[in-house]
Amino acid sequence: MWMAALWGGVAGSAVFLGSLAGILVPIKKKWIGVIMAFGTGVLIGAASFELLLDSISEGGVKTTAIGFLVGALVFTIFEWFISRKGGNERKRSKQNPQHSSGLAIFIGTVIDAIPESVIIGISLLEPAGVSWLLVVAIFISNFPEGLSSSIGLKKDGYSNTKILLLWAVVLVLSALSSLSGFVFLENASDNLIALIGAFAAGGVVSMVTAAMMPEAYEEGGAVVGFIASFGLLCSLILTHFQ
Repeated sequence: MWMAALWGGVAGSAVFLGSLAGILVPIKKKWIGVIMAFGTGVLIGAASFELLLDSISEGGVKTTAIGFLVGALVFTIFEWFISRKGGNERKRSKQNPQHSSGLAIFIGTVIDAIPESVIIGISLLEPAGVSWLLVVAIFISNFPEGLSSSIGLKKDGYSNTKILLLWAVVLVLSALSSLSGFVFLENASDNLIALIGAFAAGGVVSMVTAAMMPEAYEEGGAVVGFIASFGLLCSLILTHFQ
């Protein structure tokens, strides 16, 4: 049971580590774009090869389609709302983000982190154990999020200590969400788990398209297409060896 909290915390820790790196180490925008592009490919792979295939296997096409579309719609609505409040910069690494709000950035990051971590907890219910693909994909996507989000928080006048404390809270919430996914869904039906997995996949694809891909191209240039493709291939390989 506690392994669920551990792996959720590992994935969520990337936000904290990214924030720490952003505060202490100057990182060129191009490298942030490359990291985001790789994370984009890995996340799309995780959603496709892990979440959606498992969902179809356990719940069928209809359940998967409903969960996927609802997940994409819910995330899109949240993204629209958070963007209006200034949280659209949470995955961006601009030096001087405009119209940003530290609280909205924090809330947007929590909205991203909780469902991702729940799915990690659910993956531990499978005989094969934790999904390494999901842990790696979420970790890679969270690192640049923590790195760039700190800029928006600083703009709102947050101290380094307060910024790190906020991301520590996200780390703890990620661990608790993963633990909750394991504990409360241990006896859930295959259809419910399939629906939740497809819901998460829809949210991931929507988030990647709206928040990560544009930033990756803006910062990294045309090469990010190849990097994202490489990330997708890595997802496929990791799935094969799980």
